[in-house]
Amino acid sequence: MTDAHPTPARSHERPPVYVIGGGPGGLAAAASLKAHGVRAVVLEKSDRVGASWRAHYDRLHLHTTRRLSALPGLPIPRRFGRWVSRDDVVRYLEKYAEFHDLEVVTGVEVTRVERTADGTGWHLRATGGRELTSNAVVVATGYNHTPRLPDWPGRAEFTGRLLHASEYRNPVPYAGQDVLVVGVGNTGAEIAVDLTEGGAARVRLAVRTAPHIVRRSTLGWPAQLTGILCRRLPVSLVDRLAEPLGKLSVPDLSAHGLPRPDTGLYSRVRDGSIPVQDVGLIDAVQRGKVEPVGAVASFDGDTVVLADGTRLTPDTVIAATGYRQGLENLVGHLDGALDPATGRPRTPHPLPGLYFQGYTNPISGMFREMARDADRIGRAVAKHV
Repeated sequence: MTDAHPTPARSHERPPVYVIGGGPGGLAAAASLKAHGVRAVVLEKSDRVGASWRAHYDRLHLHTTRRLSALPGLPIPRRFGRWVSRDDVVRYLEKYAEFHDLEVVTGVEVTRVERTADGTGWHLRATGGRELTSNAVVVATGYNHTPRLPDWPGRAEFTGRLLHASEYRNPVPYAGQDVLVVGVGNTGAEIAVDLTEGGAARVRLAVRTAPHIVRRSTLGWPAQLTGILCRRLPVSLVDRLAEPLGKLSVPDLSAHGLPRPDTGLYSRVRDGSIPVQDVGLIDAVQRGKVEPVGAVASFDGDTVVLADGTRLTPDTVIAATGYRQGLENLVGHLDGALDPATGRPRTPHPLPGLYFQGYTNPISGMFREMARDADRIGRAVAKHV
């Protein structure tokens, strides 16, 4: 780590490539740049690397295997086990920055990236009045950057407790409570299971669209490997193959309020919906510990109104409703950089010298793809500069 004042390049030196964000994507990109002979400086707004991982809930583990989740140039230690815990991911990121001797400047938040006046490079505006210039910039502020909380009618007047899943840490504060978890992605499903195991009196799971559920591992074969093998196959073929396999491996939960999806697994993936990896949800639903209910439609005082008209009065509502990438202020003014519909980068390399890292959520594993993308970025930047 270095201090919060990036050292400007001397007049005869080429300026460094700035990497915005000290999470796994940013660190992987910086290591790859260094391996390709390009000086990279990581600008991290918090005081340590891996800030977003430090803030995740206690129970979290990678849903991808240790061997297939390593970043370039450093394996994840075997002692961390097959499914790496949140705390061990943080330890690995700290070691990764140290092992590669990365230049990480903490306490600096880049607020805007602009073209230089001559159009040949990039100008960064950062906290403290800092202004930095480079020929290339890698934006890696994270897929899960800005919590997204739907603007449900009556939400502001809800008298119960409402929080986003990003604020959830463990089930201790909710012991004995009636809790409604909204959203059945991997985060919502795991938080619901965590609550039941941690002593919540009742846990309901609000489901808008029935998810595909897959076993994290079947007879030792991880779901991630299947995702890697399927990634280049035609969508319709994967959908046809996945349907009978899903019926064999996952019981029908329709009687418990969680029917099988009516669209194909890979079609959902292509639309941005990753399957839920089972870490206890199936058993909890079958045993009635987690009760699937309809989607949330609105709030009314102390009541949550569901789409089917059912009215609930939970003590706490935890919204596992996803995130936005929060790139609009940083690069949204750059023509062609972002998709206006999603707010995500149009491509990993939409403009000359501007690169994005870690803004997809692939079925083959985010860490794995960030590692692969980091190498591509390293090679492309080395050629560009």
